[in-house]
Amino acid sequence: MAIPELKTASVVKRYAGNPVLSADDVPYAGTLVFNAGVTKWQGRYVMLFRNEVCNEKGQVIDRNLGLALSDDGIAWTVKDAPIDAVEDHPLRRFYDPRLTVLDGRVYLCFATGLRGTRGGLAVTDDFENWEVLNISVPDNRNMVVFPERIDGKIVRLERPFAGYLRPNDRFDMWLARSPDGVYWGEADLVLTADALPWTNNKIGPGPPPVKTDKGWLTLLHAVDRREGRAWGWSRDWDKRYTVGICLLDLEDPAHVIGYSRAPLMAPEEEYPYEVEGYRGYVQFPTGAILEDDGELKIYYGAADTVMALATARVDDLLALCESCEA
Repeated sequence: MAIPELKTASVVKRYAGNPVLSADDVPYAGTLVFNAGVTKWQGRYVMLFRNEVCNEKGQVIDRNLGLALSDDGIAWTVKDAPIDAVEDHPLRRFYDPRLTVLDGRVYLCFATGLRGTRGGLAVTDDFENWEVLNISVPDNRNMVVFPERIDGKIVRLERPFAGYLRPNDRFDMWLARSPDGVYWGEADLVLTADALPWTNNKIGPGPPPVKTDKGWLTLLHAVDRREGRAWGWSRDWDKRYTVGICLLDLEDPAHVIGYSRAPLMAPEEEYPYEVEGYRGYVQFPTGAILEDDGELKIYYGAADTVMALATARVDDLLALCESCEA
């Protein structure tokens, strides 16, 4: 199936000063700053970002998690050292953080390459001391926790790597439930990659869902692949990552109320973000903060190189989902 050229929806506005965080802002070694979890905590914006160091050949030789703070969600100050700077830190070499405030505590979903690709969950009360609650069996990643318990349970979205769907990576978005963050089960399929007409590869969750009166507003990553592409510094990248959106039922989030049949966002902006970078044509949504005035701040990794920001009115986003019932 031919994949058309893709455009960002008119309701989305990119921040004119993008990127909002890059390696130039980090006071220690770093080349790629991306896929950051973002939340509001104790009156400030908090960003936990994936920081990678590349050698002169563009190969990644080190990885850590950096912490940045902001008063307005736009101008960020990075802490002097990675949060996992010591070798025996419980989050050492984990990556792709996603942050959720739940029950007054900050929950961190992450990925790790220990014995296969695995997703995990940790919790903190101060961003200094971390308790790892769970690490999944292979293969699973891109986990995000809902900001409220549902029917008394912690709920997360995730993207398992089903072996029978290889080699075409037709991976879908699933949901799982837990009484305590340690033991997980009651899995449900939420949305399949085949549902989105512009993808020919995988989909999965982006940032934690945002609660609205109409349902859980949920941003997705959606991927199409085309043979012959060779985008980015990595020289072998043939995928395009875009942003999709769906609306999940408040009481049963495995039920999809509606979803947009077109991308919410597509990579269009030239260097220093989205189109050119370590992996070109990538937008990966990782943070969504709903402000009191109805504006949604959308944070996303661009080209696996920098962090960027876009905004939209929540009513406009709901309309995109409600106009296309599941």
